[in-house]
Amino acid sequence: MSTDFEVLRKKLEAEHKRLTVELEQLQAGGAASDERREGSPFGKREEEATETQELEKRLALENRIRGEMASIEHALHKFEEGTYGLCDSCGQHIDPARLEALPQASLCLTCKAQQAKDAKGRAPTG
Repeated sequence: MSTDFEVLRKKLEAEHKRLTVELEQLQAGGAASDERREGSPFGKREEEATETQELEKRLALENRIRGEMASIEHALHKFEEGTYGLCDSCGQHIDPARLEALPQASLCLTCKAQQAKDAKGRAPTG
């Protein structure tokens, strides 16, 4: 299976552009909804709780989008360095099927599985 890295690069660039627009729209929508709503039959507490919940959702979505963008930017940086397709951890080639499915993948399946295993094995603190 031959992987066309240029096609993957274009996919990454297009996805980055799409996420940038989505983030801008989300932030613009958030600014518009920051205006206080009036007329809640339960008073200001319900209104404030609703606004807080909406803000938390929006911030979580913004963080997820920023995380995806960071992964894509990292992959595009690897193109510039000439290291795209190599695992960040072990330096081995990432399976082309994995790159086709997830062009921003920075770890081979073995290292990704180890990372997940290590994360699962950590006991929560607190």
